[in-house]
Amino acid sequence: MIGFIHAHSTRLYTIAAAALALVAYSVDGLPTGLILALVAAILGTGEAVQRVEDRKTVKALHQEPPALP
Repeated sequence: MIGFIHAHSTRLYTIAAAALALVAYSVDGLPTGLILALVAAILGTGEAVQRVEDRKTVKALHQEPPALP
């Protein structure tokens, strides 16, 4: 499961962000504090996702390219 999350962290993040926006728009009467706390959590998660993607990019850049046929 951790491998799946690591491999697809950006996709999972976008699904969570879209779901949050949809719920915040669709559900009337949600407390503003709750929405702001969830937005802050999504922003923090975005930072973590960015770091994971940066590590994957650095790792890929330090590998030898595959041989061409």
